[in-house]
Amino acid sequence: MRGFLLSLVSIVFVLCGNVICKECTNTGNQLPSHTLRYELLKSNNESWKEEVFSQYHLIHTDDSFWANLLPRKLLREEDEFSWSMMYRKMKNQGGFKLAGNFLKEVSLHDVQLDPTSFHWRAQQTNLQYLLMLDVEGLVWSFRKTAGLPTPGDAYGGWEAPDVELRGHFVGHYLSATAQMWASTHNETLKKKMSAVVSALSACQKKMGTGYLSAFPSELFDRFEALTPVWAPYYTIHKILAGLLDQYTLAENNEALNMTKWMVEYFYDRIQNVITKHSLERHWQSLNEETGGMNDVLYRLFTITGNSKHLLLAHLFDKPCFLGVLAVQADDISGFHVNTHIPVVVGSQMRYEVTGDPLYKSIGTFFMQIVNSSYSYATGGTSVGEFWSDPKRLADTLETENEESCTTYNVLKVSRHLFRWTKEIVYADYYERALTNGVLSIQRGTDPGVMIYMLPLGRGVSKAVSYHGWGTKFDSFWCCYGTGIESFSKLGDSIYFEEGGSVPGLYIIQYISSSLDWKSGQILVTQKVDPVVSWDPFLRITLTFSSKEGTAQSSTLNLRIPTWTNSNGTKAELNAQNLPIPASGNFLSITRKWSASDKLTLQFPITLRTEAIKDDRPEYASIQAILYGPYLLAGHTTGDWDLESGYSDWITPIPAAYNSHLATFSQKSGKSTFVLSNKNGSITMEKLPKSGTVGAAIATFRVITSKKYSTIRQSIGNSIMLEPFDLPGMVLVTQGSDLAITDSSSGEASSSFLLVPGLNGNSESVSFESVSQKGCYVYSGVNYQPSVSLKLRCNGESSDARFSQAASFVMTKGRSEYHPISFVAKGARRNFLLAPLLSFRDETYTAYFNIN
Repeated sequence: MRGFLLSLVSIVFVLCGNVICKECTNTGNQLPSHTLRYELLKSNNESWKEEVFSQYHLIHTDDSFWANLLPRKLLREEDEFSWSMMYRKMKNQGGFKLAGNFLKEVSLHDVQLDPTSFHWRAQQTNLQYLLMLDVEGLVWSFRKTAGLPTPGDAYGGWEAPDVELRGHFVGHYLSATAQMWASTHNETLKKKMSAVVSALSACQKKMGTGYLSAFPSELFDRFEALTPVWAPYYTIHKILAGLLDQYTLAENNEALNMTKWMVEYFYDRIQNVITKHSLERHWQSLNEETGGMNDVLYRLFTITGNSKHLLLAHLFDKPCFLGVLAVQADDISGFHVNTHIPVVVGSQMRYEVTGDPLYKSIGTFFMQIVNSSYSYATGGTSVGEFWSDPKRLADTLETENEESCTTYNVLKVSRHLFRWTKEIVYADYYERALTNGVLSIQRGTDPGVMIYMLPLGRGVSKAVSYHGWGTKFDSFWCCYGTGIESFSKLGDSIYFEEGGSVPGLYIIQYISSSLDWKSGQILVTQKVDPVVSWDPFLRITLTFSSKEGTAQSSTLNLRIPTWTNSNGTKAELNAQNLPIPASGNFLSITRKWSASDKLTLQFPITLRTEAIKDDRPEYASIQAILYGPYLLAGHTTGDWDLESGYSDWITPIPAAYNSHLATFSQKSGKSTFVLSNKNGSITMEKLPKSGTVGAAIATFRVITSKKYSTIRQSIGNSIMLEPFDLPGMVLVTQGSDLAITDSSSGEASSSFLLVPGLNGNSESVSFESVSQKGCYVYSGVNYQPSVSLKLRCNGESSDARFSQAASFVMTKGRSEYHPISFVAKGARRNFLLAPLLSFRDETYTAYFNIN
C-alpha cells in the first residue's frame, strides 16, 4: 500500500506539473472564518445554516459558484524532478540532516529576559495566566470523549463541550507551557504541564487506537465525507505540535510516544481515503482548514526519520494554494489568511527537510507579496480574517483588521527566511511585527486578557470590536492560543548562531537579555536603554564573561536597522570607535571576548511616515507615522487630518510633563466623580479605571509659567488646564459656561488661580477665574453624570454648599504620557501620539490623512 501511495504522490508532487492541479474551492463564501463558524454552530437559525452550508466544498459541477470565484492560475510544467529519487536520497543510511547551511536557533533555555524590560513584563503577565488555568478544566472534554470520569468543570468559549473546535487551546497550552518553562524554568508550571500530558496519555490509552482529541472521531468521518465540520485537523495540529514541544523543550518522552501513536492513526485514516476514493478526494478535503499539519509532520520526521511521517507531511502540502505561489502569481486575495499561512510555514520545513529549491522560492515569494501588497504598517495582515485585494488597503481600515493568529504565523515565515538568507529585511520585519502586532494584543499587565483582531481604523478601540477583549476562562479563541505561545517565546528570535571553526552569533533584536552562548563559550549580556521621544536614540550595551577562561575567538554580527541613518550612528569597543556599515547591514566583530570587553551601540531613531499599501492616487495621503519600529497612534475618536508642511509638525512630549498631570474629583454620596472633558464640554463623570477613554478625558496637564516638580507646587499660581488627549487646547470660561478651545483664544479666559480648596480639605483645590474674580469652577452637589459644570460666583448659594461644589481633590492623573509620546499638529486640532502597543481601551487612529 505504501508503494501505491508513493506512486500517487510522485505524480502530484511535481506540484501539478501536468496542469492537473485543482483550484482551491473554499473562497466562494465566508465559511472559513472562525468567527462566523462559531456563531453559525451556536445559532438556532436553521435556514441560515442551510444557506451557508449549501456552498460547502464546491465541486467541479457547481458551475454557478465556479463562475463567481476568482480565477486561480494553474501551474506550469517546469523544473520537474523525480520525487521518488529524491525520496530515496532522503532515506540515506547515514542519518537525517537538514538541507542547507542555515543559521541555528538558540535554545530558549539559554536566553533570559531582563526583568527591567517591557518584554519580560509581557512574559510574566502571560506566565501568571498559564498558572491560573486548571488542569481538570483543560482536559475535561478529552476525558469525556475517552469515557473517563470528568472531575471539575469544563471551560467555556471555544473550549466548551459543545464546540467542535474544542481541544485546540489545550494544544497551544502544551506548546506555550513548554516554551515558558524553557524560558523561566518555573517548576510549578512544569508540574502543571506534565500533569496535562499525563492526563491526555490516559485518555489516549483508554481509547486504544492512537486517537486523541477532545471531540469524537466522528468529526473526521464528516471531514472525509466532505460534509460540514469545523476544522478537526486544525485542532489535531495544535495537539501534535504541543506534544512535540513538550518533548523537544521539556524532554517529555511520553509526549513523543503519544505523538507517534496519533500520527500512525491518522496515516491509516488518510491511506483509507485514498484507497477507497482517490488522492484527488483527499486534496478536496483539504479545503477545510487543517492548520500546520504539514509543518508539525516535517518537524516530527526530523526527529524520527520515519518515512511515513514524511509522506503524511507531503499529503498536507495544499497544492491548490502552494501552486499559486510556485508560479509566483499574486493571486491570494479572497483566501482565508490563517488557513493558508501555516501551509506556507510547512512548505518552508519541506525545503529544510528535502532541499527542494521550489519550496524556498514559495516562502520567499509569499513574504514578498504579503509585505508589498497586503500588510499594514504594524507588519500584520488580513481584514475580517481574509486577504483583501492587493494594494487596496485604504478601504479596509476598520475594527476587524490583523487577526492576531496571522501575525504569529507570518513571524514564523520571516524567521525561516532570515535563517536561510541572513537578510536584514526579514529581521527588520520581525522587529516591526513583534513590536506592533504581538506586544499590542495584551491588555497591559492583566493576565489572560487579549484581543482577537487589532483594529486599525479611525477612532477605534481594542475594547470595541466584534470580539473586544477576551476573558480568562470563557474565550479561548484561536488567537488566545497563539497569544499564549507568542508571549512564552519572546526570547526565541533575539539571537541566532552560525557554526564553523570561528562560531558566529547574530543579534537581530535589541531586547535586554542574556545569552549563555555555549558554542562561543561566553555569556553575552545585552542591556537596552528605554526608548523615549525626547532623546531620539536607541542605545545598547553588550558585556561578556567567559566560562572559566575557556573563551575562543568568535564573531558577533549586529544588525544595523534600516530605520536608522548613518548620521549619529556609533559603535564603540572598549571606548574605541568602530567603522559602521550603512543601515540595513551587519556590523561584524571577531575577537576572543573577555570580561573586560564592553561594546556600545547608538542608533538614531527618526520619525517617518509610511503610505498605506494602496496604489490609487486619491489615497496617497493616508499614512502611518513610525518612530523607529514603533507605530504611533493618535488619541482621537475619529479626527485624522494632519499638516506636515513645516519642520516642527511633530514634537516630543518632555519627560517632566508626567509630573504635571492631574485628575480632579469630588465625592457625591457613595460615588466618586471626576472632572472630565466630554466632547468639548466639562462634566463630572464616574471615576474611571486606568487605560480607558474615561481615564484619558479625566486627565489634565496643569500649565504654569513657573517650573515645578509636583502638581501641588502649582497651588497659588495662575494656571491653565490642557486636556491630556487634546494638546494645545485649554479649559476656558465663556460667561458662566466652561468649554475646551484652542489655547490661542486669549489668556484671561483660560487662566485660573489654583487655590487651596474652599472646603478646607488639605487635599482639595479650587479654580478661581482670573478674568472674573470671586467666581469658581462649580459642579453643583448631588449632581448626575454628564451635567455640564459652570462658573459660579461666591455668594450665589450657601457658603458650605458653594465651598463643597467648588472644591476638587487633586491627585495624580488617571492617564500618563508614554515615554514615547509626541504632539502632531493637525488641521483643526493637535494629536497626542503614542505607540500602538501602549493603548488599552482608549480610542485611537492608526493612519492619518496627512496633507
